Amino acid sequence: MSDKDRKREGELAVKPRRKTDKPKLYKVLIHNDDYTPMDFVVMILESVFRKSPAEAYRVMMEVHKSGLGIAGVYSHEVAETKLALTEEAAKSGGHPLRGSIEPE
Repeated sequence: MSDKDRKREGELAVKPRRKTDKPKLYKVLIHNDDYTPMDFVVMILESVFRKSPAEAYRVMMEVHKSGLGIAGVYSHEVAETKLALTEEAAKSGGHPLRGSIEPE
């Protein structure tokens, strides 16, 4: 039955809905270095990544012990913004703290 015929009979022509994909998520990783103070890393995790003091300390210790820690998982744009805020704060504080983003 064509759309024209449906209109004559009072039926609605309905377009099928397109399925939208969920945005891909990305991990923001904090890298260990020998110069950035642990307290500074905790402060970044609390302020930029909104971690509780206990969670910030746990992530900082993971970074310290294994060389890498996950600060959070976000959409690509949010991950890039949080990484940029982290690196700007580190630079203005005179610390070499670095991070990276990778797909989850």
